[in-house]
Amino acid sequence: MRKILFGVIITLVVLFTFKYCGDKHEDKIVLQESTALIQEQINNVGKLIVTEGHFSEVFNYKNSKDVFGDFFTSEKKALVVVNADVTIAYDLSKIEFEVNEQNKTLTIISIPEEEIKINPDLEYYDIQSDFFNPFEAKDYNDIKNIVKASLTRKIEASDLKTNAKNRLMSELSKFYILTNSLGWILQYNSTAITKTEELQYLKL
Repeated sequence: MRKILFGVIITLVVLFTFKYCGDKHEDKIVLQESTALIQEQINNVGKLIVTEGHFSEVFNYKNSKDVFGDFFTSEKKALVVVNADVTIAYDLSKIEFEVNEQNKTLTIISIPEEEIKINPDLEYYDIQSDFFNPFEAKDYNDIKNIVKASLTRKIEASDLKTNAKNRLMSELSKFYILTNSLGWILQYNSTAITKTEELQYLKL
């Protein structure tokens, strides 16, 4: 009787050990599959997202120069028509992140700043100057700098940057949706993201 009881106990121990090891193996496979899915999603999102805009503007450029003291003033001027294409881009391949399999967390360490590119096309009309105050290369450079500064202010006042950030948040929300569906936690630095709306308030 003792031998039978002993045999039953041994059998149960062996079965329990196999089941425990099997469960552990299954957990590891699931964890590895989850990590692979997260890595794949990061690679898919790691692309360049671009928001485009167009601005048109007309400038009246004037430059006055005193000649021979205060005897008379020489003036040069031009009408400048500007058409500019503007792009605001986020290169998401530059996102720094960390995957922690043990704690099941995806931590976004840093997000790249937006890249603003202004490509102005300048057309000059009604250029007027004289011998004492001719149009020079410096004038064209000054006009370009004035135009760029004006366009930068217009971009800041427009909704272009807001639209670009909204597109960025839309891409980042894919991280939250995936990690949440797998039972993982998404973090930005040390702050846990518990809902997609919180992404809007990240300080980039």
